[in-house]
Amino acid sequence: MPPSLQPLTSLALGTTATVVDIKLPSETRPRLMEMGLLVGTPVELVRFAPLGDPVEIKVRGYHLTLRKHEAEQILVQVNG
Repeated sequence: MPPSLQPLTSLALGTTATVVDIKLPSETRPRLMEMGLLVGTPVELVRFAPLGDPVEIKVRGYHLTLRKHEAEQILVQVNG
């Protein structure tokens, strides 16, 4: 059975997953890659801001905040 991919924003809070694909435009993708968000990187969804945007994730031991529309373009596979 192929693994199911889902947007980062669809994870339950506290869930850890692995980045499988980043579908952001080429002008945005390098900024995230410089911050360590690469395919194969484990991430954890930490929280949403009170109005749902931005989204806070934990990646490589630090917390990173993304706009919700960016996080929706990052596809992950739940670990475990």
